[in-house]
Amino acid sequence: MSLSVDLNCDMGESFAAWKMGDDRAMLDIVTTANIACGFHAGDPMVMHETLSLARERGVQVGAHPSFMDLVGFGRRRLEGESPADLEKQLIYQIGAIKTMAEVIGHPIRHVKTHGALGNMAAEDRELALAVSRAILAVDPSLVHLAMPGMQTSLTAGEMGLKVGNEVFADRAYADNGNLLSRKLPGAVIHDPEVAADRVLRMLEEQAVTTVSGQRIPLAIDSVCVHGDTPGAVEMAATLRRRLENAGVAIRPMADLVDAR
Repeated sequence: MSLSVDLNCDMGESFAAWKMGDDRAMLDIVTTANIACGFHAGDPMVMHETLSLARERGVQVGAHPSFMDLVGFGRRRLEGESPADLEKQLIYQIGAIKTMAEVIGHPIRHVKTHGALGNMAAEDRELALAVSRAILAVDPSLVHLAMPGMQTSLTAGEMGLKVGNEVFADRAYADNGNLLSRKLPGAVIHDPEVAADRVLRMLEEQAVTTVSGQRIPLAIDSVCVHGDTPGAVEMAATLRRRLENAGVAIRPMADLVDAR
């Protein structure tokens, strides 16, 4: 299979005495890291450490902002958040990690929204516009890593942002192209070989298959493996091995987008 694709992972999601994921091991596998900005997880010390580890390993980095929701790990749907307020919160988060990354000497290359914010903005144009405006306000050269065909991807393109197309190795898809709610059975895939089979099929077909069997064509730049799920490192390692054995080149997402 003569293709190139990025492997990305959400990380830097520990804070204070609370530990989440094995970022050191994951950074030996993936080519792009989406680093929490303090609102759903992460803190200045964790941000600094994660950025430093990524720099040492040559892994590209980006901002992973969310709703202001430490208690719910950013996975609660905060329906009352106004797009105008959300835009300010995103500017705050992206600006914080951008400055920290510049101090370390490893600048961020992209933005990817986290959790409930990402899922809601994918379907809500006003929220998606708030995300795009925030990225443009901080740094218009940043790539917006988003699910293709959803509102976040569409508004980013309309506003002149570069867009990276993301699929998920360990998540099932609803018929509208969004991720299936974690509250539903089968939403999260835990078997590494099953996840790898799905990703290889996605890349071969340049499409995702929903839970009902519907096929949605799309372009793919990056594949996400969540760092907080049990067995995440094994899943990422299995996926990378299977992709490379199939002849797929693993390259950082922003490089793939810039090379279009």
